[in-house]
Amino acid sequence: MELRFAKVFDLPSIVQLINEAFSVEAAFKVGDRIDIEEVKELFDKGYFLVLEENGILQANVYLELRVERAYLGLLSIRQDRQGSGFGARLMAAAEKLARESDCRFIDLRIVNLRRELSLFYEKLGYRVVGEEQLDAEIQAKFTQSAHFINMSKDLVHN
Repeated sequence: MELRFAKVFDLPSIVQLINEAFSVEAAFKVGDRIDIEEVKELFDKGYFLVLEENGILQANVYLELRVERAYLGLLSIRQDRQGSGFGARLMAAAEKLARESDCRFIDLRIVNLRRELSLFYEKLGYRVVGEEQLDAEIQAKFTQSAHFINMSKDLVHN
């Protein structure tokens, strides 16, 4: 299993992996989670860390370094590999990169309808720091009312 930074040629596989991993949201959200243009835009602003095995991406996470704070998102693990520790491994790698880049905090946000995610991130030391309403464009893609939960981890004192 190789942990590495994504390359441009990985972007279509990243789109496929994210959409597969987030397919559980079909119960309350219409359409794919992300498209190639969104992934290209993120790739230009930050980093995708990927776990690859035998030439196939198994998991990825997005990290954007923002002075003292890093933003993390799109943690995605192939459905048949979930529960294998890949998520924790990617989170540790992203946190290490953020620390090495002098970030003091790492932030993320999850949709409140994915309760299992807050439990996962809390086990890794993240704490709820607030809530954020979805803008109208995003809310229109949901079949029920939702909001974001903002979480953060202190990288200096953890």
